[in-house]
Order: sequence, then C-alpha cells, then structure tokens
Amino acid sequence: MDLTDTPPLGLAHFTCIDVPPLELVGLAAREGYAAIGLRLHPAFPGAPRYDIPAGSQASREMQRRLQGEGSRVYDIEFVRLGEDFVPASLKGMLEAAQALGARRLSVCGDDPDEPRLAANLAGLCDLAAEFGMGVDLECMAWRTISSLSAAVRVVEAAARANGGVLVDALHLSRTGGSPDTVRDMAPALIRSAQLCDARPERPVGDDAIIREARSGRLPPGKGALPLRDLLDALPDGVALSVEVPLADGADPEEHVRTVFKATWNLLSAATRGPPGPR
Repeated sequence: MDLTDTPPLGLAHFTCIDVPPLELVGLAAREGYAAIGLRLHPAFPGAPRYDIPAGSQASREMQRRLQGEGSRVYDIEFVRLGEDFVPASLKGMLEAAQALGARRLSVCGDDPDEPRLAANLAGLCDLAAEFGMGVDLECMAWRTISSLSAAVRVVEAAARANGGVLVDALHLSRTGGSPDTVRDMAPALIRSAQLCDARPERPVGDDAIIREARSGRLPPGKGALPLRDLLDALPDGVALSVEVPLADGADPEEHVRTVFKATWNLLSAATRGPPGPR
C-alpha cells in the first residue's frame, strides 16, 4: 500500500459503541477522523445498535451534522449471514444507510452450507447495489468463515463486482493469517481494512478469542501485531479505519484521541512523514 497517499482515516463505531451517532460525528471530527462507521444492526444478540430510518428527523439531523463537521459515513455494520439469512430483510437498513451516504456494509459468514452462503452473499450484494453500496465479508475465528482464504473463496463464488473482503488486523492474526496472506490476494478483493493491535499470545478457545476481540484490543503500534507489514501488503486505495473498543469506565473522547494519535504515529513512521493532511 502506498502510504504517501493514504485514504482519510475512519473510526469504527465499535471503538466507542455507547456514543450515539450524532455525538460520534462530532467526537470523531474533533480528534481528526475523516469518516465514521455506524452500528445500525446488532452484531450479536443483545449488542448495541442504533436506528436512523431513512426520511426520519433523526436521519435529517444526522445528515446536517455530517455536513457541518465535514465528515462522512463510510460503512455500516454488522450483519451475520447465518443459515436462515434472507437478504431482503435488510432493505430498510440499507435505505437508512444510503440516506447517510454509506458506501459499504460489513458482514460475517456463519452458514456451514457454503454454496448457500455464497448465494445469499450474492443476493445481498445485488440488493446493496440498488442503494449504491458494496458488501465486505470479514473472517472471525469463532464463525464458520474462520479464515481469510475462506472469505475470499465465498466472495469469489458470489461473483459480484461490489463484493469484497474486509481485512481486520486482529482477526487476520487470530485465524492463522499474515501479511503474506493479504499480499497473495487479488488486490481488487480488498476494499476495507481495520487496524488495531494486540498482545503477542493468541488466546486459547473461542470464548477467550471473542473476549479479546470485543474488549482486549490495543491501539495500533502498542502491541505485537505486524501492522507495518500489513500496511505494506494492502493494495493502494483501501479504506482504513481503527477498531479498538473502549474499556469499561474509560472516557470516550480521551480513548478516541489516544487511538488516533497511536494510529497517526504508526502511519507517519511507515511513510517517514504524515500521511496527508490531518
């Protein structure tokens, strides 16, 4: 990845998931982020999510806030594609996402019938295309699609131009992947990447891996993941965001500022100079 022309940095909503969308826009803009992600769908049962229906007062206010802050919504998360997934069930959410200018939808694959999973991903890509959006499939160690190579296989089987793979630094490491795995992929498949860091030891068992993913990540450059090699392996133009969930009781603004500074330092070191205007 040519980091002398790095895309503007985004803030994943999960970094401070309890901050409501309107507040998130201002918080991210103040700390230097150019884009945000929004959690408009529960990632797992009971997980936080926010409703901003298209045409609602909340949607109009959100649009005004984005315009006023000079920010944008890049992606919407997070949808599990399980055995009973029906693409049409997301139409309302995609309408809401389109109204806010979102470009991508993040999903995970959790259906053991891979041909059905690929067909459902293709159907979702077709539906998302009606709203000017694409779909990124992310691998996770505790899901059926538990490796980057499996995610690539499903995306290629779905065979949709707006389909892609999301590379998450933590999930890449914890599912046995490496920067070389990314380097060996077709560049056109990678549309988005999420940065974070982690301790060197891989947790043992799904429960521990889930716990780390949801509450044990570190700011980029503060752990042992090969982030510089990963940045070098990513193709040019990939949208970068940071996902480092806030610890219980921590101050969201201070946390978001710390994560931005750490990521900025990582990118600056990789480019031997700041990656574009802050």
